Amino acid sequence: MLHAVPSEPLAIFPGSFNPLHDGHRALAAVVERKFGRAVHFELSRTNVDKPELSDALLLARAEQFRGYAPLWVTRAAIFEEKSAIFPGALFVVGVDTAIRLLDAKYYSDETQRNASLQTILDRGCRFVVGGRVDAAGVFRTWTLAHGLFEVLTEADFRVDLSSTALRERT
Repeated sequence: MLHAVPSEPLAIFPGSFNPLHDGHRALAAVVERKFGRAVHFELSRTNVDKPELSDALLLARAEQFRGYAPLWVTRAAIFEEKSAIFPGALFVVGVDTAIRLLDAKYYSDETQRNASLQTILDRGCRFVVGGRVDAAGVFRTWTLAHGLFEVLTEADFRVDLSSTALRERT
């Protein structure tokens, strides 16, 4: 079913959800409790780091949300595009995604990066950043102080699960 752009600011949790797991659910619950906004999930058919999802993969991943939470399916590969669809949103991300948001490889130069981040901020959007365990087993949290980011501490949220690790086990 297709829906129009939401009329009120939401918390939007973008991801590839391969698979949706308890870490995603726990982070969504923390954000709902701490920020008082319903969390909707967003699955983009396109991604700057991965191949475009086929119809079959898109439907299989979307099926995970049936009876659980609202899911938006978009073609918004970057957060500047997402902020146009979801003005005023709190984007729920892990520290790894927050790092990529600032990574120079996704922009032609620093000026473009800064302009993109300013556009996101001008649209009233911010990022809620949850910590994650890195490849070395160290739990990392976001430390950049900036009006664009709301930081969850380890006491707020810690679940040592990753989609990659879950896929490797199966």
